[in-house]
Amino acid sequence: MQLTSLDQIDRHYRHIYFQPHFDDAALSAGGAIALQHETGQRPLIVTVFGGIPPAGTPISSYAQQVQQRMGLGGDAAEAARKRRAEDAAAAEILGADTLWLDYLDAIYRGSPPLYTTEEQLFGEVNAADLALDAELAGIFGQIAERTPLAALYAPLGVGGHVDHVLCCSAADRLAQRKLNVKFYEDVPYVTQPGALAARQHQLNIAMEPELVEVSGMIPTKLEAVAAYTSQVGLLFSSQDRLRTMLNGYASSIRKTYPGIQLERYWRW
Repeated sequence: MQLTSLDQIDRHYRHIYFQPHFDDAALSAGGAIALQHETGQRPLIVTVFGGIPPAGTPISSYAQQVQQRMGLGGDAAEAARKRRAEDAAAAEILGADTLWLDYLDAIYRGSPPLYTTEEQLFGEVNAADLALDAELAGIFGQIAERTPLAALYAPLGVGGHVDHVLCCSAADRLAQRKLNVKFYEDVPYVTQPGALAARQHQLNIAMEPELVEVSGMIPTKLEAVAAYTSQVGLLFSSQDRLRTMLNGYASSIRKTYPGIQLERYWRW
């Protein structure tokens, strides 16, 4: 089911995933989401930066390049609509409801644009974006109030993409209030050697891991991720490399148990 407002969120949800962009929840937590659905639950995936730029909005050459690499053409509004359609298809495969917030992806924010290079996108959060931290925390808090029994999931911010960092920081405000927040490992960035340790060192917070076995859910997870056709080539080059990377990482978390595939979440 596609929700259209916060007012439709009610107490029956037990698992709510905040994803910065379309695809993040499936990539990082698709196994757990599919497992929750398999056991009779209906998770909710909230896309934070899921807004559609106003028609005719001029975008930077960098944003145009990103869209072209996704195979989405040069119109930002149409690109966002296509990505929403991909998200709806993936959520249906996983068995999750969806809610798309109206915040714009980093490559579309600002006039002039705030992030016009790869280095800026994976660098420091622009000063003009700093207020988003508290604003998003307020929205996450409203959702938590509506779903007092739910576990909330947010990105750990591995890789340093500014949108992931903002969502992590907003969710951390809830974690510091002792709400039930779990942070998922950002795929594909976490597959880079040393990336997880670097992010944990940056956060400088004592963390405890929580492992979820998803061995039987990996085919569903792969099917859901493959529904994001604009992202497969951009992030993985091919379907084969996508399967190899996701299978390999899920198997690497606990190598002492061959054949066991896991997703790992962090709490503090």
